Amino acid sequence: MRIDYRIEHPVALSASFEVEGFTVLLGASGEGKSLLLRAIAGLLPARGEPFGGLPPQQRAVGYLPQGHALFPHLNAWQNVAFALRGADRRRQAVAWLERVGLAALAERRPAQLSGGQQQRVALARALARRPQLLLLDEPTSALDPATRDDVLAELIAEVHAAGIPALAASHDPALAAVADRLVVMHGRRIVQAGAPWEVHARPANGAVARLLGHRNVHGGRLVGEPGAQRLFWPEGNVALPVETGLPGDTAVDWHIAPEAIELHEAGGAAAGDADGVVVAATEVRQAGAHGSYLGLRCGQARLWARSPPWSLDMAGTIRLRLPPTAIRCWPRD
Repeated sequence: MRIDYRIEHPVALSASFEVEGFTVLLGASGEGKSLLLRAIAGLLPARGEPFGGLPPQQRAVGYLPQGHALFPHLNAWQNVAFALRGADRRRQAVAWLERVGLAALAERRPAQLSGGQQQRVALARALARRPQLLLLDEPTSALDPATRDDVLAELIAEVHAAGIPALAASHDPALAAVADRLVVMHGRRIVQAGAPWEVHARPANGAVARLLGHRNVHGGRLVGEPGAQRLFWPEGNVALPVETGLPGDTAVDWHIAPEAIELHEAGGAAAGDADGVVVAATEVRQAGAHGSYLGLRCGQARLWARSPPWSLDMAGTIRLRLPPTAIRCWPRD
């Protein structure tokens, strides 16, 4: 499904992209993601397609606002039944709750349900409208880290089972990682879209890399022309050799993967010192899901590097080298 919308108030925003399967619209707070979902749902004046010109009640949209917006005085089946018309609304509502695994809790009110259970009630209510498009606003915001992955897996499975395209607005990189399609918003416009692995592998700019949760994204300026160029990093107070096709005196965002940083013990010589830059840094350990990392204090900034086995017993400072070919630079917007 093609989304093509323009909003003038309360902020100017335009967005055009495809929704395929479970699509995540990723952007920082304040970009207008929620406004876009409200516009598509017909709750905000805007121009665009699909559903352009129709009142909210005539739009084939299932909308899950942030916080789920369940009626606190109604139990679960009554919340779902609110979206239904015709006879035997209770039977229909319980059937929708059964689809999301909550039929046994049909008589409970929202306050008696967990955050994940409330989300599934809201999902059942949205699906009960039999929409052509499902809109989810920050679906992970009310979930704690311990349950987020399980609830997300259930949510996406239900969306796929229903066969309805879904657009989830979020600032959460964890949600972006499990999407079928990823759309990135920055500067109140769409700056990149594609399969999540493609966007992660080749961010369009530094802003996208930051939104995706990439470590080691910093600002700097290129000095010299291609072939004999260095990257001045003010926060680190160093000039790093780089290989780019960008002209000199270009303000850039730059990134290096933690795995690409070469670490050496403080007393040893770093391989390639002649063509690299070695910086003394104080280490801070952080255990991650994909291994251990060292937080290396460089001037007023920090670099993260994959922790080698010998670093477990290290103290004080170490030496590091940033290979020029491993540094990616983007012109800064």
